[in-house]
Amino acid sequence: MSPTAPARPGSGGPRPLDSPRTQPPLTPADTAPAAPAFSSIGTVTDAATVYGVHGAAGRTRWKCFAGRRQLASPTEAVEWASIPPGGLSGEHRHTRTEEIYLILRGHGEFLFNGRPHPVAPGSLALTAPGNVHGLRNTCDTDLDWWVIETLAPGTGAVLSGADHTPEVPAMGDIAIHDLFAERTVSTAGVFTGPLKSVDVTDVDAGRQCVLGRSDAELAVFVHSGEGRVTAADGTTAQLAADTCVTLGAGTTSTVEAGSALRLLIVTLAVPQHATEAK
Repeated sequence: MSPTAPARPGSGGPRPLDSPRTQPPLTPADTAPAAPAFSSIGTVTDAATVYGVHGAAGRTRWKCFAGRRQLASPTEAVEWASIPPGGLSGEHRHTRTEEIYLILRGHGEFLFNGRPHPVAPGSLALTAPGNVHGLRNTCDTDLDWWVIETLAPGTGAVLSGADHTPEVPAMGDIAIHDLFAERTVSTAGVFTGPLKSVDVTDVDAGRQCVLGRSDAELAVFVHSGEGRVTAADGTTAQLAADTCVTLGAGTTSTVEAGSALRLLIVTLAVPQHATEAK
């Protein structure tokens, strides 16, 4: 859903928080001076229909919420995808990016280096460069997942003009977590780029939480429930299932739950010079 006020660029901001977890509500002293509004916000209602994704037969519904133009971290894309019963997102090798697949609804098989692994809502798959992955829908309903793809450090160096030729690592071991059971998953030991962790935050109806990091952007996906998010500059947007909002580093936003909210939160570290520029 679109914000009730237009997003405005800005600088500075209130005292940042160091964790995306639930925090006490902001006080008036905490909210001055005004911080930038959301980096991006959108829903899946206008998702595109794409055929032959990664060479697979059949259709995929797809939506890109944010990419390099909206984000300060070396993030390729924050996306949502869905395939129908029997659908397949084709297997392909990652040579320059690190990517997560987080299953939102449905059941299927995550294909990793030629071997299938069952996945269900909450399954979080981490794919590092050098590995081949894909996804197959094995249930009788649509299979929906959240996708975030970030640049490996070697790729970032090449894009910045550095004299560097990244090597593609050898295939690694499977890394699939049950995020809904674990509540927080660190990518340490698997990823080397900006995507540092994935968290679940539940907010009871009528309660608030404050989200923000001093050193990282946050990509926030509403898995279930309804509510409202308000940036420090007063920009407000309604939240419902399948809404995605990205929050800039050094900013804070207050989430108010109209009904019980489940938020999926990815931490995307930004380069030090980007935070210093603020």
